[in-house]
Amino acid sequence: MTGDRWTVLVVRDENSPVKQFSMSSRVLRVAVGGFVALALLVVGSAVTVGLDGYSRLKAHDLESRNEALRVEFEQFQHRIQDLEATLDGVAANDARFRGIAGLEQIDPEVLQVGVGGPGLGTPQSYALWPIDSVASKTAFAVSYDLNALERRARLLSESLAEATDSVLAHHDLLESTPSILPTTGWTSSAFSKARMHPIHNRPLPHPGIDISAIQGTSIFAAAKGRVTRSGWVVGYGYTIEIDHGFGYTTLYGHASKLIAQRGQEVKRGDVIALVGSTGIATSAHLHYEVHVNGVAQDPKNFILPEQVRY
Repeated sequence: MTGDRWTVLVVRDENSPVKQFSMSSRVLRVAVGGFVALALLVVGSAVTVGLDGYSRLKAHDLESRNEALRVEFEQFQHRIQDLEATLDGVAANDARFRGIAGLEQIDPEVLQVGVGGPGLGTPQSYALWPIDSVASKTAFAVSYDLNALERRARLLSESLAEATDSVLAHHDLLESTPSILPTTGWTSSAFSKARMHPIHNRPLPHPGIDISAIQGTSIFAAAKGRVTRSGWVVGYGYTIEIDHGFGYTTLYGHASKLIAQRGQEVKRGDVIALVGSTGIATSAHLHYEVHVNGVAQDPKNFILPEQVRY
């Protein structure tokens, strides 16, 4: 270097001439500065392109995740609807079961929303709110529905457990309580303390109901019990009487044929006789009585609807 100039010697090999380049310090600084600026520009462009690509990739990834989250929310909502339908069926069965167990029905409003349970706050209280308010609202709705379903399921579970305990505790009583229409037909004469008798033509007590039916139609035991009479009774013709225990007795009159015998144990629904018109009767029918502790009761009060018969 001489003065403010720089000299660069370039030697290719031993036999090649030496080449010499000289430049001032100012030119060298400019050249070096230009090279550095160019390098920085290239690096900056590469970084910018890389960041832009990364941002695009990240945005695409977030969009995909949001779409997957939306689909998951929709699936949860469908499953919640299915659970609600299932719980509606359980609630209907629970109502029938509680009726059989002699328990009061759950208030419909209480059953709809359940009882107890902590508050869920608001959609704004969710960490998702600042990021995506729509997703936060959806998440809140799903959580709210799930919380209500959990409370309702817990309430039904407790109700069914209570009804089950009651049924088990009163199983024998329920089996012994008359609860079915003893034959297939239609009621032609109701329970009355002073009915105009069709033959005697004067008001007389009618301590049961008459069920008109075709001659020979099966007569069923209204509940489990023991046959205490199977034979002819004046006025009633061929008659079956059953002692069900717990103070319940039933009488089946005007039969054409007796099947159950005295002393026989029967279950609800067993065929005990056939419809006829024996005794004081104008046509084929079953005269059916229910007594509680020796007092005649209106049998219709003991005939349960088909869907809740025990």
